[in-house]
Amino acid sequence: MSRDQKTVIEREIRRRRLNLMLKCIICVLIFGSAGLGAWLVYDTNFKDHSNPWTESGKAAGEKAPDQEAAEGSVSGDAPADDGQAAEDGSGNDEGGASDAAVPADEGSLEALANRMAAQYDYDGAISLLRGQPGYDRNDRFKNLVSTYEQTKASCSPYPIDQITHVFFHSLVYDTSKAFDGDAYEAGYNQVMTTVSEMNSILQQMYNRGFVMISLHDMVEFDEAGNLSKKEVLLPPGKTPFVLSQDDCSYYHYMDGDGFPQKLVVTDDGKVKNSYLEDDGSVSIGDYDVVPIVDTFVEQHPDFSYHGHKGILALTGYEGVLGYRTDEVYKTRQEDRVTDFQREFFANNPDFNFDNEVAEAKKVADAMKAEGWEFASHTWGHINPRTYSMESLQRDSDRWANWVVPIVGPTDVLIFAFGADIGDWQPYSMSNEYFAHYKSMGFRIFCNVDASAKYWVQIGQDYLRQARRNLDGYRMYYTPDLISDLFDVDQAWDDSRPTPVPQM
Repeated sequence: MSRDQKTVIEREIRRRRLNLMLKCIICVLIFGSAGLGAWLVYDTNFKDHSNPWTESGKAAGEKAPDQEAAEGSVSGDAPADDGQAAEDGSGNDEGGASDAAVPADEGSLEALANRMAAQYDYDGAISLLRGQPGYDRNDRFKNLVSTYEQTKASCSPYPIDQITHVFFHSLVYDTSKAFDGDAYEAGYNQVMTTVSEMNSILQQMYNRGFVMISLHDMVEFDEAGNLSKKEVLLPPGKTPFVLSQDDCSYYHYMDGDGFPQKLVVTDDGKVKNSYLEDDGSVSIGDYDVVPIVDTFVEQHPDFSYHGHKGILALTGYEGVLGYRTDEVYKTRQEDRVTDFQREFFANNPDFNFDNEVAEAKKVADAMKAEGWEFASHTWGHINPRTYSMESLQRDSDRWANWVVPIVGPTDVLIFAFGADIGDWQPYSMSNEYFAHYKSMGFRIFCNVDASAKYWVQIGQDYLRQARRNLDGYRMYYTPDLISDLFDVDQAWDDSRPTPVPQM
């Protein structure tokens, strides 16, 4: 073969190699672009509804609107103003700037403002930073305020009369004890939810953009008792809901059936549950609605509107929050003491009523500081319309005398048994039950009706709202009625016996 022929062949080989390399590079670019595009679609459409000022939002490298342009941004790495060191991206517990980036006082203020913004309280966050000395010279704060203002401008008021309300009873912590075939199993299976189900429901609702609000975010009343609507401002893709829990008293009949004993305040100020183990030891943890929601909001601040949590509908006849605070535990009046209470006294010879009340109040105060509210479930868990007005007054007096001193006054009445004091027509003063409860200071009334996603009635001097039960009965028989909230198949606890008994 001649040299010229070899040269031609070598050139052809080089040409083919070059073409092959170019094709490989093009394939890499195509697949890389496709992968980036798929990630972007996931990031914008399928991931959890995240807020740019939350820890979870920044964990994915997100930034608040226009935050990249803000010097010393919350999650960016731009140089801090005035020669401060660049942030290392570590942040602090609240998702704010690292301590190396700004003075400690500014960092804590920024963290607080960011958390307020994460919980949709843009005005509060703006007011906090603008109220600081030297704000006009602090570009860092001014840039944050600008991002808060831009995000608020994207929000719109949610229709007050389209807000849903969900509720739970006490959660089953140990299903092997609750579903053990005894006389109480059927009731637990019908109206209770398990801890694992609760965890799944919260996560799914969060993923779908639900945000927990207070009943008092919906309306307010002037001194004359007249109602006016309030605005619930949320960004696109967010849906407000109200959460409540019934009967958080840990009744005597639940002892030994896999439920917590009570709510307690830990040394670091958190509200948790105590649980009696089989060996007699007591564990402290997230075993019911209150601490589970608290922990979830701590991890996902944007699940809570302005830091608000749920509302507990309490009875009083066996005390509140797991504490034996009713009058009968003080007087031990023989004709009112039940067999359960006699057994309690026998097993607790050192019981001190005043200490019990003080501990219950300590828990209630800690809960209110964390955004929880309280409602009356009537003192005796009664259906008002089955009682005489004299008996109704006695029940209301016992609530006022033995529950209000612990949890404080409330204007919310959540009816027991899903009852109501009227049909679907508006309340009026000709309804003696409404007149009675209005005289006791109640202005917000809640029944149970899961047939629709929401039912809200706004009167001149009251708010009325239906609630949806998220329990075994609802999940088993009519999961379609709650499919807008979560996927029952995904939440269902397989340790729950089936079929769930009919009511």
